[in-house]
Amino acid sequence: MDMAATEPRVTMDEITALAKRRGFIFQSSEIYGGLNGFYDYGPLGAILKRNVKNAWWRDTVELRDDVVGFDSSIIMHPLTWKASGHIDAFHDKLVDCRVCKHRFRFDHLKDPNQCPDCGSKQSFTEPRNFNLMMKTQIGPMEDSASTAYLRPETAQGIFVNFKNVYQTARKRPPFGIAQIGKSFRNEITPGNFTYRVREFEQAELEYFVPDDGKDLEIFREWVDRRKNWYAQYGVKPDRLRFYELTEKERPHYAKAGIDVEYLFPWGWGELESIAHRGTYDLDAHMALSGKDLRFFDEASKAHYTPILIESSAGMDRTTLTMLVDAYDRERSTDPNGKATDRVVLRFHPYIAPVQIAVFSLARNKPDLVERARSIEMALRPSYRTQYDEGNIGQLYRRQDEIGTPLCVTIDYDTLEDGTVTVRERDSMKQERVPQSGLERYLHERIGA
Repeated sequence: MDMAATEPRVTMDEITALAKRRGFIFQSSEIYGGLNGFYDYGPLGAILKRNVKNAWWRDTVELRDDVVGFDSSIIMHPLTWKASGHIDAFHDKLVDCRVCKHRFRFDHLKDPNQCPDCGSKQSFTEPRNFNLMMKTQIGPMEDSASTAYLRPETAQGIFVNFKNVYQTARKRPPFGIAQIGKSFRNEITPGNFTYRVREFEQAELEYFVPDDGKDLEIFREWVDRRKNWYAQYGVKPDRLRFYELTEKERPHYAKAGIDVEYLFPWGWGELESIAHRGTYDLDAHMALSGKDLRFFDEASKAHYTPILIESSAGMDRTTLTMLVDAYDRERSTDPNGKATDRVVLRFHPYIAPVQIAVFSLARNKPDLVERARSIEMALRPSYRTQYDEGNIGQLYRRQDEIGTPLCVTIDYDTLEDGTVTVRERDSMKQERVPQSGLERYLHERIGA
């Protein structure tokens, strides 16, 4: 790997400052001091995250005829989590420092004999298991019979509904079931902004295949498809890796596993897991529920349990990846010889929260404002647009910083000859374009 790729291009402090300043991401409940591990997405962040989810959904579901959509409940029967192993085995090792009273995940400590916060040596308690599921109660009485859990993943809803889905959707393996939804994990030490949080969204594909010897081939096909997805939306290839898990690193039932990782400012972090899970999940639910979740093959008149290929991606982590990966800072010199920095987010046009900004060069000229607003309104059905007015230099810098690919400026010449100025984000080149041909010009450069 290119050693330059290991050098952070941006710090997380810069990312969090930009995220708040421009309305991407805020600390949840900030006026009350915030709540660790929870974040709110602002006006631009909400659109950015939705665009990331839409891109995943379009590629995984809409462009395929062998994948159907699904949306399961956040709260499920508690026995769901017994069958999945989450009640018995979904633990992290927890330690406390006896001196400063701070709590840590044992596997995150660089030195298990010294506290990273207060420096005390040999001050940790013995590691103990901490279940990561969040408990809640169903009904009016807070007793043991009403205990339930917020789901720690979305996949189990797909498994328990496998038979309902394939029968009503009239699908037969190989086919997939996909969903995007909220999950909750009571992380001991959330951190790195929205990377490790307690409330997050997952995009999961469960792809069911017959045991005909093609399962590993299909697994590799999904790995390639996910590689192409990240490349399609411009994630830098030298900052993305597909790490193949060894036999010791995989669960005992898995024949193959790939972790998709991105090089964040703090180091490599997992974005997605692609796994060959065998028949483990359906077998576990059949064993505990006593219900038959096997597929019935009309051709052979036989029942069988399909093999599962899973792709599980964190949408908050992927959104953060898009934000970090797009970030760039350029040093330039203005006409007076003064050095200035330009911060720009080089989002792919499909991902960018605003695709086209339309400006009036003067806010006190009704003719310019009216023309600019009418152009922006005409473009709005086809693109994500934003109208603004004021100092042109400040307008450009603002749009650069939120990642808008193209800006259209209406000036005095527009009223005379019907042309507008289109400025491109990355190159900063400007071109006069007839208003009558503007939509075609934009479509050629940004699509629709």
